[in-house]
Amino acid sequence: MTSDNDRRRGLLGRFRRERSAPPSRGRRRLGAAVRMIAALALAGGAYTLFAPGVQAQENPPLTGAAAEGKALFDVSCVTCHGRNAQGVEGRGPSLVGVGAASVEFQVSSGRMPMARQEAQAARKPPVFTDEQTRQLAQYVQELGGGPIVPEGDLQRGADLAVGGELFRINCSQCHAFAGGGGALSSGKYAPSLAPASDRQIYAAMLSGPQNMPVFGDNQLSPEEKADIIAYIQQTLKADQDPGGFNLGRYGPSTEGLAVFFVGIVALVFTTLWIAGKS
Repeated sequence: MTSDNDRRRGLLGRFRRERSAPPSRGRRRLGAAVRMIAALALAGGAYTLFAPGVQAQENPPLTGAAAEGKALFDVSCVTCHGRNAQGVEGRGPSLVGVGAASVEFQVSSGRMPMARQEAQAARKPPVFTDEQTRQLAQYVQELGGGPIVPEGDLQRGADLAVGGELFRINCSQCHAFAGGGGALSSGKYAPSLAPASDRQIYAAMLSGPQNMPVFGDNQLSPEEKADIIAYIQQTLKADQDPGGFNLGRYGPSTEGLAVFFVGIVALVFTTLWIAGKS
């Protein structure tokens, strides 16, 4: 009986010693890893639950006009500008954020779609109707926003004198004083303003196509844009060159050059005539 009791006390003492012994290094590492994983999972779940903007947001559906524009875009524009108008490297830029004004200018003037890759898209008869142009513009507008040409009379309340002054300050350096256009660098040019409509001029000022700077409402107010448009349409286009040959309507450069050559020739002949008489 005594030996049995001693044996039990020995087993009990060994069990107590094993329980009181510190855990092994492997167990400690495993426990630390489990606690770290649990903490990371808890933190990630809390961030997902409470952080703003992490929930997936669906793109809003397109309006009817924009849906029609997307159908036209997928047929005629996707080759160069890519799916969802995000651009294709070496072919065409992204259209996200350019706004309806840029599309209206390029498409209504026939510059887009381009006939071929070149330094500058030339004006040509438009491929799309006015309604289709508006649909394409609405589609691009709903992709990323951007400037829009306002509706209504774009010359309302315009001041021709102010428009002429603004035109000479901001536009004549490239488009010449008479709006006939002129050559720029790298094979580009400022086009003639003769065929441009009110909306095309307004859209060009908002979007800044090719080398043209952007004239947003911070640079030129809507009233000043109306002044410029009225001056172009009512003054420049109405001028029928009463003085005779217009010399390309490039302004004082060609006029001064012509006067110089005519004057030099007249002086030479006058000098020769005087020399022959003496």
